Amino acid sequence: MSSNVAGEKFEAVIGLEVHAQLLTNSKIFCGCSTAFGAAPNSQTCPVCTGQPGSLPVMNEKAIQYTIKTGLAMDCSISPYSRFARKNYFYPDLPKGYQISQYELPLCLKGRVVIETSEGKKEIGITRIHLEEDAGKNIHEAGPFSFVDLNRGGMPLMEIVSEPDMRSPAEAGAYMRKLRTILRYIGVCDGNMEQGSLRCDANVSVRPKGQKELGVKVELKNMNSFRFVEKALEYEINRQVRAIEAGEPILQETRLWDSAAGVTLSMRSKEEAHDYRYFPEPDLVPVTVPDNDIKRIKESLPELPDIKRERFVSVYGLPEYDADQLTAEKPVAEWFEETVKLGAKPKTVSNWVMGELMRLLNEEGAPIEKSSVTPQALAEMLALIDNGTISGKIAKTVFDEMYRTGKPAKKIVEEKGLVQITDTGALESAIDAVMAASPSEVERYRAGEEKLFGFFVGQVMKATKGKANPAAANDMLKKRLKG
Repeated sequence: MSSNVAGEKFEAVIGLEVHAQLLTNSKIFCGCSTAFGAAPNSQTCPVCTGQPGSLPVMNEKAIQYTIKTGLAMDCSISPYSRFARKNYFYPDLPKGYQISQYELPLCLKGRVVIETSEGKKEIGITRIHLEEDAGKNIHEAGPFSFVDLNRGGMPLMEIVSEPDMRSPAEAGAYMRKLRTILRYIGVCDGNMEQGSLRCDANVSVRPKGQKELGVKVELKNMNSFRFVEKALEYEINRQVRAIEAGEPILQETRLWDSAAGVTLSMRSKEEAHDYRYFPEPDLVPVTVPDNDIKRIKESLPELPDIKRERFVSVYGLPEYDADQLTAEKPVAEWFEETVKLGAKPKTVSNWVMGELMRLLNEEGAPIEKSSVTPQALAEMLALIDNGTISGKIAKTVFDEMYRTGKPAKKIVEEKGLVQITDTGALESAIDAVMAASPSEVERYRAGEEKLFGFFVGQVMKATKGKANPAAANDMLKKRLKG
């Protein structure tokens, strides 16, 4: 995707509001389950359905997870915060208001570093606050709509960025980085298809060099990284065309229609005063002692940026490899476990990013479900190092390991895949290849040295890939000299 969608004359200004559903067992203000996929309205109670007389009780784990997220993103943690009522009327909000945070959020002023085509870029975090999710409207029954309140009251963390992004590609990189951090620290599963990670974007366009911001448009209904990028690209182009045509940009909320590939006007954009915020009278303010902040900070795992730098400095990996391996915590752990068993880091990286990911992607399976364990890969790589099998044979062995779960040594023995290192056997194969290709031998000896690759290929073919490459190369060079 182009990094300059707005063209030479204009500049896009993008800020994202990311909603992350927290991995608590119960909802934010009641004991109802947060498990996904239950029958509609089966995980509800008087509190999360807004029945008269019901009172909310704060989920402490949700507070802890929000603080953990703030610390992972270099935010300052507010020692005193409070909840507010955000008033609006919608079918999926039975109380007629949402309990959220307004002027006193839990986390303030953080940052996330992303990789761009121009290098590293810091994206500011304005605030991270905690709120309850609304229910879900279902429009799949002809002229009727239904409301499922299972999602109502889910603990939702809103991460609001500064308007620091200038392209859809940067917005996509920021979303991916957020998801990686949230999954690393174990507060959100990041499943966009199930709605546990959602994004609203605020985007405006202004002439390059202008300090004042353009009219802001909010985009909703984006449930994948690709859709975030596509929606922003369309909207930026739409605004540029409107400005060039002398048409006004309206401050509004627009929906992304992924099927048509366009944004559609939904409603005029509300301002904060439209929600008539006021302090939530049924919840006491949240105070966070310094000891609690210290304890939560000490519980943080090694974060992806630090892990990436360590993979480069300690294991000598290229930055690309380190990026790929640390994007998902289980992949990074799988890699390190294999290296600890004695395998060479770069070799392990090649096999994880190559053959293992290919097979996992074909099945749509995570690395935790791999039938090949770190121990099994380390044992197979040892067979390559000691000359038992070649790298080419190893690919056949690895596929069989993945399919059957058998160890490499057993597969090699059962299928007779031991590498040919016997001098006599190699000489016979080379002699047969040279006898079958007299004109190629003559051309090689006349100076056409690029034909050497042809002879190597023919020897490997004749030995069914079992020839030791180094031994075969040395012997071929000697025999071809005549």
